[in-house]
Order: sequence, then C-alpha cells, then structure tokens
Amino acid sequence: MQPDAKKVHPHTSDSSYTITGRISGVDSGWVYLINRQIENDSPDSAQIKNGLFGFTGKLTAPSFCLLGIVNRGQKEFRLGFFLENGQINITGNKDSLDEALVSGSATQDEYRQFIASRKPLDEEGEKLGRLYESIHAKNDKRLSDSIEKVYGAYDGKVKEFVKQYAKSHPSSIIAAMQLYENFSYNPDAVELEKLYNGLDTSVMKSFFGNKIKDVLDVAKKTAIGQNAPDFVMNDTGGKPLSLNSFKGKYVLLDFWASWCGPCRRENPALVKTYREYHQRGFDILSVSLDDNKEKWLAAVSEDHLNWSHVSDLKGWQNSAAKLYGIQAIPMNFLVDKQGRIIAKGLRGEDLGKKISEIIK
Repeated sequence: MQPDAKKVHPHTSDSSYTITGRISGVDSGWVYLINRQIENDSPDSAQIKNGLFGFTGKLTAPSFCLLGIVNRGQKEFRLGFFLENGQINITGNKDSLDEALVSGSATQDEYRQFIASRKPLDEEGEKLGRLYESIHAKNDKRLSDSIEKVYGAYDGKVKEFVKQYAKSHPSSIIAAMQLYENFSYNPDAVELEKLYNGLDTSVMKSFFGNKIKDVLDVAKKTAIGQNAPDFVMNDTGGKPLSLNSFKGKYVLLDFWASWCGPCRRENPALVKTYREYHQRGFDILSVSLDDNKEKWLAAVSEDHLNWSHVSDLKGWQNSAAKLYGIQAIPMNFLVDKQGRIIAKGLRGEDLGKKISEIIK
C-alpha cells in the first residue's frame, strides 16, 4: 500500500512498515487492508499462505486502518487499528478478528489502552443500546422519552471522559481522534475550539486535527445567532427550492433519510408540531440523505410528512448536509423569520416546547 503523503500528514519520512500476520481458521484466501485516512482509498490485498500473510508500504504518520477477510463471499473489515512504520505483527482468529492482537505500533498500544480504560462506559452504552431498541419495538412513547433522556446523560459522560483524556494527553493522536468522533455531532463551537486549541501544534496538523478544524469551521457558521446558510435543491417534483424562500416564517431545517431508524421514529413528533403550528407561521424543510428516490418518496408518504422536501440523491455527499456539517442524523436547525438560526438539535418534545415559546 502506497498512500499519498499529502493526504495523510504534512511531514515526510523514508521509513516503511512491514506487516506479518496470522489469522487462525484461515489457511488460504486473501486478506485486505484499507487506510481510512485516505479518501476513497483502494484496499491493498495479500494472499494467505499456510495461514500467514504480509504487507509492506510507507506512511508519513500513524494512520487508522481496517483489516478484513472474505466471509461468505463478502469482504468484512472487522479489525480497526493504528498502523505506523516499523515491524508490525497481527495475530487473531477469523471468528473474532476485531479482537486480534496488533504489536509493534506505539500508537496502537495507546489506542488499546484507551479502549480498555473506556470499557465500563462502552459496556453501559451497549446495554442502553439494547434497551433503546427493545423499548422502541414496544412503541411506548413514555418509555421512549425516558430512554432518550438517559441516553443524553450517557452521551454527556462519554464526552466528559474524552474531554479529560484530551486535556491530559495534548500530544496524542488518539485524543484528537476521540474529540473528532465524539464532538462532531451538533458541536458547540466555543467548547470544541477550546478543546482543539488545547492540543499540541503537531496534533492540530494531523489527520484528525484537520478533521476537527473542518467541523469547527462549519460549526461557527451554523452556530445559534448566525444567518442560516442558503442553498437551492430540487424538491420531490424536480423543481428547485431555496431555504431563503421560507423567510417570513419560522422554519425547521431537518436532515433525515428513509433508511435512518431514529429519523423515522422522530417523524411523529415533527408531524404533531407541524399540524399544531403550521397555520400560525411554522414550516419544515426536510433534506433527505437518500440516494434512492423511490424509497425517499415512499417514506415521505408512509410517515405523512406533508411539508416541503428536497434531496440531490447523493446520500452522505448531499451538498446541503456538507454545508451544515452534518455528521449524523437526525439533525435539525430552527430558523427564525429573518433567516437566523435560533436553536438546533431539537428532539422529541423539545421541538414542540421551543415552538410554543416563540409562537404564541
């Protein structure tokens, strides 16, 4: 694998890495390696002979990579690890590849230690995830609202854990990675900038440091009090519709998709608020991150979303989603009559409460 150095890190190096590995239960076939820090990176491949495989290449900085094997005819990338120049050894089992041991990388050693220290939180999150799914399966709104609040409190604990780690490890790539992964959804620009500025300069210039900077730049432009960035996109009938055309109304700019379970579960709250306040100056503009028009339109109909909808059918490459820095959905922005953002990330009953405060 020969990554483009400009896409990974600004520094250069003449050293290289050599990976030797063994995956128990796989005596032949192919193993694949992909660098997640290179956009559209093509997987490198190595043949497995007598259970052994190897890769060689060059990196200019530690990079987060995925290792995978073919299972039932499909490539499954199940091991995520930090690769860096040097002698790297990977030992694992095909049935638990995500738990394979990676040695020879100091960055991976730190990453493994971080994951171990966060294990109690991860276990709590897994339990909440199972509870979340079981409650929603019962379609009990009272319990659903309760678990949403519990999940919010849990998210706060995770963020605080990551925040303290970053403060005590300012020169760590792992700290930057975790800040990016945990503070990119509905970021507080002031808080994120403070955390970003607390990192060492070398980490700021790293791959994950640059990703945080990108999120921060957009967060400042879409912060509460800022004018909502305008865009034009085709509606369900193929006609262009702009956000600015809603000026004079309170409008909720809602990002969602037909394939997004949490989005679909959130839709009844949107329907309720729309029905109650539409005649009093409230509207919704939904931006779909679908890439299939039929599925998009079917979901609009099934969920009774009787307001304006737009999409460029480019999935996560949706131009409006990029403009607003959307990292996860559902996500929304409440815009006032003058086109200013006055709230964001409103979920469940919080949306109705906010609208009731501004529309008397």
